[in-house]
Amino acid sequence: MPLVVRPSRIHSIGVFTNMPIRKGERIVEYAGPRITPEEADRLYDGAPRTYLYGLGDGKTIIDGEGLGAYLNHSCDPNCEIEEIGNRAWIFARRDIAAGEELMWDYNLYDDDSPAPCHCGSPKCRGTMYSREWMAKMRRKAREKKAKAKAGSDHRGSAF
Repeated sequence: MPLVVRPSRIHSIGVFTNMPIRKGERIVEYAGPRITPEEADRLYDGAPRTYLYGLGDGKTIIDGEGLGAYLNHSCDPNCEIEEIGNRAWIFARRDIAAGEELMWDYNLYDDDSPAPCHCGSPKCRGTMYSREWMAKMRRKAREKKAKAKAGSDHRGSAF
């Protein structure tokens, strides 16, 4: 499949197709060495960007390299990632025209550092984190706030 890496309006560089792609077509593998979550943390702690993909088994991280790692995030993507066996493949979610940038929803999780989204879609949620992860972070913040308030309510005089 003729794919090309070039500058992207979303972020740095992206992957573009030179020919139309049909909905459901397998496009490219998200390939790279397999490492553990602990290795990923050790290797990339404090790194400004990573190309990591966590497989559904929760034990394997793909340290992305090659074309698959350069697809940018979008909240309204034209691609999706699917695990088949122990491999991650990128498929077309819809028909994609020649010249379009290929994008998938990263649905990040398991972190609280900023991950702003710059996809520009009318459906943009403002972050690359998944809706579920953001809901979890909001619950955690409310609980922390309630706990702090409860602690301050018990302070003061005994009179």
